Amino acid sequence: MQGQNVIRAILFVVFFGVAAASLSVSVLCNDLVWYYRSEHLLKEAQESLNQLKSLNADYDALLNSIEKNPDLIKRIAPATLGTEPADANAIYPRVKAESALRRTARKALSDPNRPRTEPAIPKWLTRCSEPRRRAILFFVSAALILVSFICFGPAKQPPKEKQLPQSQ
Repeated sequence: MQGQNVIRAILFVVFFGVAAASLSVSVLCNDLVWYYRSEHLLKEAQESLNQLKSLNADYDALLNSIEKNPDLIKRIAPATLGTEPADANAIYPRVKAESALRRTARKALSDPNRPRTEPAIPKWLTRCSEPRRRAILFFVSAALILVSFICFGPAKQPPKEKQLPQSQ
């Protein structure tokens, strides 16, 4: 009798646990999808922030080198602006209207033109988020909870027969 109660309790815990988990998923499905999308947006924002930090470091290095050597502006201005050099014997590379740093800055700041990746939502969650499947999951989970309470709940003890006191 005691072994039967242990098996019944184990089956109740298993059935009720599965039903409660699936019921929770059906109720919280939209919140889980929102969570995965927010995580994805957070990762994209972090990548953009890292790119901007790298760009700031490049600009800081350039500004430090300009502060240390003021003649550097005279040397890089013709190449950057595309003007003729003041020194006729100097050879400067022909650069179009943008310098390498300006191209880098423009590329880092024009990221909205890049194709956005979709968030990595698990396939099971995508399937569960469909309205029809979500409703089915909810009702099946509720039915499984009822079945676990009815079939695997505590066993009823047969009532002891009460003996009427005999009158003397």
